[in-house]
Amino acid sequence: MNEASIPEILNSYNDRAPLAEALTIPAPWYVDDRIAALERKTVFSRTWQVVGRADQVRKPGDYLTANVAGEPIVVVRGQDNQLGAFFNVCRHHAAAVMTEPCGHATILRCPYHGWSYGLDGALKGVPEFAGVQNFDPAKNGLVPVIVDTWESFVFVHLDPRAVPLKEFLGSIVPRLAPLEVSKLGFFERRTYMLDCNWKVYIDNYLDGGYHVPHLHKGLNSVLDYTEYTIENDGRYCLQSSPMVSSTEDAATSATRTGDRAYYYWLYPNFMINCYAGYMDTNLVLPIDTDHCQVIFDFYFSDVSEAAKAHNRESVNVSNRVQDEDEGICASVQRGLKSRAYGAGRLSVRRESGEYLYHRLLAQDLKSSLDQRGVPSRAAD
Repeated sequence: MNEASIPEILNSYNDRAPLAEALTIPAPWYVDDRIAALERKTVFSRTWQVVGRADQVRKPGDYLTANVAGEPIVVVRGQDNQLGAFFNVCRHHAAAVMTEPCGHATILRCPYHGWSYGLDGALKGVPEFAGVQNFDPAKNGLVPVIVDTWESFVFVHLDPRAVPLKEFLGSIVPRLAPLEVSKLGFFERRTYMLDCNWKVYIDNYLDGGYHVPHLHKGLNSVLDYTEYTIENDGRYCLQSSPMVSSTEDAATSATRTGDRAYYYWLYPNFMINCYAGYMDTNLVLPIDTDHCQVIFDFYFSDVSEAAKAHNRESVNVSNRVQDEDEGICASVQRGLKSRAYGAGRLSVRRESGEYLYHRLLAQDLKSSLDQRGVPSRAAD
């Protein structure tokens, strides 16, 4: 472990430096277990987090489960057709109440001792509890979590004082709206385990296409790299590029079409990638300092049986790009532990999105320090 204190590690990054003078966040931010723990308490516990798709909880009784900042969560559509979310923790002895990734239920029943809860989280049944005194069922329902939806996505927030989702999203809402992504149909999910810190993967995504000509030859063949643009606003970055015709890579040319490619990143860990008739989303989840999980959901304008072969080819193109990213991200993670590296510089032309990300991250992490520059109890 780094011998420096948490305040020393956090304050070694100058989040006020202009882009032309800025350094990246320092290497210890990627490899120190204490920073990872602090991220769970600040970054992931204090931001709206995507936990699933709206189509998974369309009808009363539909539910999905997820993990946010180490907390098990269940989201369920109630009999009143309202969406609710709760900590997926039985009030009896703390077992997970719902154990499947998603499904349908008329009652939420814990598999450990059979305690049951309504779709509204209220405690409904406590087997063999006769004789227990001073126990109020009304005070022992599932603990609620704030939940909301935007486009095709379900979000939760662990902090009951959270700003509304639409306020958190800001101008990304009207900016994405013309793409009509909610009209696309879900096709498939793929999950990847990467040998890198979650921030390495985000950095790679936000480098403004800097690595694309070198690492992704097929993708580069259909993008007009010289006209690639980066726009930052609030908590999101939009990277975008005109599309060009190419015969260099047949699979990529056939599945990455349209006038323009759009790559949205929403702080801290969610991406939306769009081409004509296509979207994939990437949710990046930290596992530990050296590993992260990336969940890809694929959507298409046509998810009929007739389009299945084309859609499968499109997913395979994405998988090839992901394989290329996996290798380089693992290489970066190894390099971050080298005595030869402390921090890097940023390209003014290409890496303004990464610059935004690092400053937002620093703002959240440094919020855990009090006025004396030491960890505050508010971060606990």
